Amino acid sequence: MLLVGVMAAMLMQTLDTTIANVALPHMSASLGATRDTITWVLTSYVLASAVVLPLSGWLVDRVGIRMMMLGSVVLFTTASMLCGVAQSLDQMVLFRILQGLAGAFLGPLAQTVILDCSTAAERPRMMAVYTQGVMLGPISGPIIGGYLTDNFNWRWVFYVNLPVGVVCFALLLLYLPRTPRRERKIDLLGWLLIAVAVSALQLVLDRGQDHDWFSSPEIVIEAVLAGSCLWMALVHLTTARAPLFPRDIFLDRNFSIGLVFFGLLGLMMMSVMALLPELLQQIYGYNPFQSGILLVPRGVGMLASMVVLGRLTAKVDPRLQLGCGLALMSLSLWMMAHWSIDMPQTPIVISGLIQGVGLSFAFVPVNMITFATLPPRHRTDASGLTNLLRNVGSSVGIAAATVMVARNVQINHAEIGSRLPSMFSAFPGDMTSAFAPVTGMVLGTADAMVNQQAAMIAYLDDFMGMSMACLAVIPLLLLVKTGKPPAGIDTAALAAEAAH
Repeated sequence: MLLVGVMAAMLMQTLDTTIANVALPHMSASLGATRDTITWVLTSYVLASAVVLPLSGWLVDRVGIRMMMLGSVVLFTTASMLCGVAQSLDQMVLFRILQGLAGAFLGPLAQTVILDCSTAAERPRMMAVYTQGVMLGPISGPIIGGYLTDNFNWRWVFYVNLPVGVVCFALLLLYLPRTPRRERKIDLLGWLLIAVAVSALQLVLDRGQDHDWFSSPEIVIEAVLAGSCLWMALVHLTTARAPLFPRDIFLDRNFSIGLVFFGLLGLMMMSVMALLPELLQQIYGYNPFQSGILLVPRGVGMLASMVVLGRLTAKVDPRLQLGCGLALMSLSLWMMAHWSIDMPQTPIVISGLIQGVGLSFAFVPVNMITFATLPPRHRTDASGLTNLLRNVGSSVGIAAATVMVARNVQINHAEIGSRLPSMFSAFPGDMTSAFAPVTGMVLGTADAMVNQQAAMIAYLDDFMGMSMACLAVIPLLLLVKTGKPPAGIDTAALAAEAAH
């Protein structure tokens, strides 16, 4: 029952990262917002989460996991209801900030509770369940959001959190044990530097495309601010007496390499999820709900592989599982890079199934690898960092994929369009002028076909690049240790500490 409550909180938070996307056009009309300003509904949520995520370890030490999680669920559910009744864009952004502040802690706390409340033998299956919640939320979000928006109202995208939040709060209140508190000084300077760096980077990635990137003074200022604060944060965290994150956490090689994999997997999963709905709707002509249905095979692949993973994780080296997962993701992206404009739904379904299996085989072992040799006292800090890296990776992936598509569409359009004049060179000039209306229609049709082909090539190039990136990081697995605790750590004491 505790696992159900924890996963309800986790699913509620991950679902809200994508469920509001499909409702943005309806929100814009209802709240009187423009295309540029309505994106703050998404940006404000991500920014708020990024700012407070580094504080998760300190807050848990001061108030305990039980109070933190119960408070986060109450605030998240309340903020969701307030988002549903918002009457202006200002109100919506304010309530989304509150939702982001509360939702930021649900992921790290859920992961910590699952790790602390399971034995070493149970942990692989528990992490498989946790990973299922992490991945199914963003995938099912567009489908649920599209259905609620089309059949009810965009406000139900937020109202749907109320029953989940009530059930989640009741289960956590009954079953979540209390944890000891301890005094711990807060590193305000370290937190401020990280918060500004991550926030500025998020603004660059979210607003760069609409403001023509570094030709805009705003983007230049935000980029300089992100770079300088990140550098100062690194210097401060390595020299301060009591840094925001314990320094020995980064000395754990598995954890440091795991952060790289978390960033990469967040980048891959969310960039693909950002590109596919647009591709399916613009190129293949599916409506939003149909495109959401075509994303279901990814969830099916994940659910099917979870059954196998629960048994394999305890028997098979997690490095081998992660390598297989990355290889399957690369294979699915390679298949997607060979799609054509005129094709049935079968290739979409097959590649989605393979990608779902690959995501499961990647996310579950990367959790095991990252926390395998880490002392339990660092789990909350480590969970906050892994969630932060996954969020940053997701933002970088979405921005990079969008930019590459937009850039390659222009290049491909110019390349294909330059060959069109040769099609009309065989017609004498007087015939072209005599049939000017028909010529205009032909040119318009040709331009539409060129745009379609140029966009398709751009998407295929993105998929191929991501496929190569998945293969390129597999050699990092050679640096990962096996799951045995490092020398010098009293495993009995750690087990007792985790039990308390």
